[in-house]
Amino acid sequence: MVFDIQSHEREIFMLIEQAASSLEMPTYVVGGYVRDRLLGRTSKDMDIVCVGSGIKLAREIAARLRPIPRVVVYQRFGTAMLKHKDLEIEFVGARKESYRADSRKPTVENGTLEDDQNRRDFTINALAVSLNADSFGEIIDPFGGLHHLEQKLIKTPLSPDRTFSDDPLRMMRGIRFSTQLNFKIEKETLDSIARNKNRLKIVSAERITIELNKILLSPKPSIGFKKLFDTGLLSVFFPEMVALQGVETRNGLSHKDNFYHTLEVVDNLSRKTDNLWLRWAAVLHDIAKPPTKRFDKKHGWTFHGHEALGATMVPRIFRRLRLPLDGQMKYVQKLVRLHLRPISLTKDNITDSAVRRLLFDAGEDIEDLMLLCEADITSKNPKKVRRYLENYEMVRHQLRELENKDRIRNWQPPITGEVIMNTFNLKPCREVGLVKMAIREAILDGQISNDYDQAFDFMLKKGAELGLEAVES
Repeated sequence: MVFDIQSHEREIFMLIEQAASSLEMPTYVVGGYVRDRLLGRTSKDMDIVCVGSGIKLAREIAARLRPIPRVVVYQRFGTAMLKHKDLEIEFVGARKESYRADSRKPTVENGTLEDDQNRRDFTINALAVSLNADSFGEIIDPFGGLHHLEQKLIKTPLSPDRTFSDDPLRMMRGIRFSTQLNFKIEKETLDSIARNKNRLKIVSAERITIELNKILLSPKPSIGFKKLFDTGLLSVFFPEMVALQGVETRNGLSHKDNFYHTLEVVDNLSRKTDNLWLRWAAVLHDIAKPPTKRFDKKHGWTFHGHEALGATMVPRIFRRLRLPLDGQMKYVQKLVRLHLRPISLTKDNITDSAVRRLLFDAGEDIEDLMLLCEADITSKNPKKVRRYLENYEMVRHQLRELENKDRIRNWQPPITGEVIMNTFNLKPCREVGLVKMAIREAILDGQISNDYDQAFDFMLKKGAELGLEAVES
């Protein structure tokens, strides 16, 4: 079969062919670029394999391009990369690999195209296209990858036990490809993942999380999370999420399965946003339900305080998974802590003060919080879902009205600690904090407006109550 070379590819393919011919190096496009093009997906990453030095070939091609691109060389791995238009092109010499049982770092030797295809993770990634003059554009498919693309099937080229034992990260990659492409994993391959799950322990958390994030960013993340759970991989690196699974019944009363509920929430949210960290908030919003689960004879199953405990669990989980510990972690932590607040505002007789406090606490993340809360509606009763959504729309209306009136979102108190100290001739002390806190609470409770003059008058009154005396300016 001949690869359908499109007009935008012909220039770079021909240039690679000419450079490789001058160096007498058989050369091929391999892997994900070929797979994605055959699936009609765009790809901006191109892998070139040559029988020879990939670094030498990259430099030869760069010399023929105008303007001449910079070649980034990774000497340790024998690879080189250059950018051409919107493509990132990586060059490597064909190689064969062998592994020790205690490491996923292979011993690498020079090899043939066949050796290189043998070491690929899945048949659909072992496809190659010839860039050699005598066979230009021909697809080389030793493992039936074309047929598996048609079948929408993930399968290893060699024995799956050998493939996954050699490089256990391939188990995560298989589930990731299955999720992104909505492909099935061939039964023997899937069974092998379950058998070899503990091999994942030799893989770094950083590499695991890269794959996990790609699963989470896919159109329907639940596909991947269910496979991670069913194969046992999830228990290796994310036991807190596994603990959500299961239903307990007592006195005829059951609770919902919080693992599958969480997956529904993630899928609901993923239909509305591709914000990775908001999706992480969906994954973690109920993460503390197992340790807070209690049975009450009057009320049945309760999970009191799971939002607060969940927020305290977020940093530990982020640290172990090597997720960023700065702004993204604090954002997820905030949404986990606040995810029950909007539902309480849908009840009768909610005060403006409660709405102001939610605006103040959520700040610029209020819209994301509302998206998370709407995704958290997983009832199978359409009338109940419609009622919840209508209630949330009322909350949104209240939030907009009070925000326009009081400007609470991203609010900074109009009276600073410096103003309080200057007014009462104080140094930093407990009384400064008390006055500042009182001003904030008065504004949030609607006692005074979010206005400097009203806040200043309130400050004088509160200071007098504390025995403070204003100095004349």
